[in-house]
Amino acid sequence: MNVDQRALAELLEESQDLQADAMRPTHEALDELVEVNRAASPSEPNENLQFHEEHKRGVLSSLTTAPLLAAAGGLTLVGALASAASASSSQDIQILQTAASIENLAVATYKTALTLPYIGSSSANAVVNKFARVTMNQHAQHADAFNAAAKALGGKAQTKPDPAFVPVVNKAVASLSGASAAKGTLGVVGLALELENIAAETYVKDTTLVASSVNKALFASVMGVEAQHVAVLLAVQALLNAGAPQLISLAPGTAGMLPAAAGSVGFPNAFYKTNTAAPATQGAVK
Repeated sequence: MNVDQRALAELLEESQDLQADAMRPTHEALDELVEVNRAASPSEPNENLQFHEEHKRGVLSSLTTAPLLAAAGGLTLVGALASAASASSSQDIQILQTAASIENLAVATYKTALTLPYIGSSSANAVVNKFARVTMNQHAQHADAFNAAAKALGGKAQTKPDPAFVPVVNKAVASLSGASAAKGTLGVVGLALELENIAAETYVKDTTLVASSVNKALFASVMGVEAQHVAVLLAVQALLNAGAPQLISLAPGTAGMLPAAAGSVGFPNAFYKTNTAAPATQGAVK
């Protein structure tokens, strides 16, 4: 199969741009979060409460005049850190740790998939292979960001995968033993799609659950990247199910051969559901 390397490079560059946009406000906000938490910890409880109330009033006042600025694939929140006390809550830490556990599992799953000949070898579909490698690295960055946020709030980093989803992945991987290239590729794509969708739905829900505005920005930004992963995998899965793996290509002329549904299959819902979202404490550090 001939692949237009220039087109593939451009597609991956767009994905990395989206990833960079998602991560940029996160790293900037984490430094602010650390400083706010240090300032929000006076020795006397009354002083702590006074600081919190004064800080909250000041930021709420600024929010009435400062708009929310949206970046491509990410969010930059003006006046973020509206509640220093809430930002330090154990709930935010647990939610961040659970998110990190989901990302850890995704990294491990893509790493395992790349050991399979029909995903990781030179004979594998070049687009699927490259997608798996780039996406694995993006998930590793997401895990680092969630853990950095948890540690900034005084929590521990979560280095283990989500325990509730590990059996699901292990069962799926075991079922791929001895599978043909066609069946194996479809199985890997289906597993990756399930994990990406869980991540996206979890972060949609987490955006509403976390108290810190910094963490809301983090979840909203990363959720957009996971949604992109889902869209790509849905398109790939549809072509595999249609028996047209040759169309998973960036070769010149391929676009004209795609079915009409190719333009919409990656976006089945106008709004993300949260049916498969992980519970907030599911992957928290015990």
